[in-house]
Amino acid sequence: MAIHVRSSRDLLALTVLALLAEQPRHPYEIQRLIRERHKDFAADKPRALYHAVDQLVRAGAIESAETSREGRRPERTVYRITDHGRDELETCLRDLLETPRTEYPVFTAAVSFLGYLPVEAAIQALEGRVVALEGGVAALDAALRVLQGQLGIPRLYVIEHEFTRALRQAELDWVQALIDDLKAGRLTGDRWSSPRAWGAERGPVEPGGTGDD
Repeated sequence: MAIHVRSSRDLLALTVLALLAEQPRHPYEIQRLIRERHKDFAADKPRALYHAVDQLVRAGAIESAETSREGRRPERTVYRITDHGRDELETCLRDLLETPRTEYPVFTAAVSFLGYLPVEAAIQALEGRVVALEGGVAALDAALRVLQGQLGIPRLYVIEHEFTRALRQAELDWVQALIDDLKAGRLTGDRWSSPRAWGAERGPVEPGGTGDD
């Protein structure tokens, strides 16, 4: 099995391998750790977790270590990572860390069409985003205090929250600067360039042409 992260399911499989690389675990314990460590990118329904486990078993990346039953409860299987699974985990992590990938959040598309809104509406919407981003940064700070301070989880195992916080803070700074530019007219010039005005200035594009002739 070669893990190529393209979706949340792939991230879930990657997380299962990582947690089993620490020690053998039952899927229920894996799910609990995902919640406790705030691995939100891997948070999914239990069905998805068991599906990921089954796929990793079929691929030979993990295997059953022991099976037990308590009373009338269903059997519980503890899984452990195989040598093949360790190799796949290392290969996937090296690739993800080394190779930048272009990702397009929904916000990227929204910003590209900013001019389709009246300037006042654009400013109002962006100011709402600022409030949400500020709340998100505060929530991440609180989560990091709990994870490291109260739960004592080493920084290495929650460092993705630092990265997420840095991204949120950078976005917050950029959005605030964009709002300032909009309010000062530095982005709009003498008038707000509406899509209709833009199309009228360029003229119709002939079939096979670029509109620049």
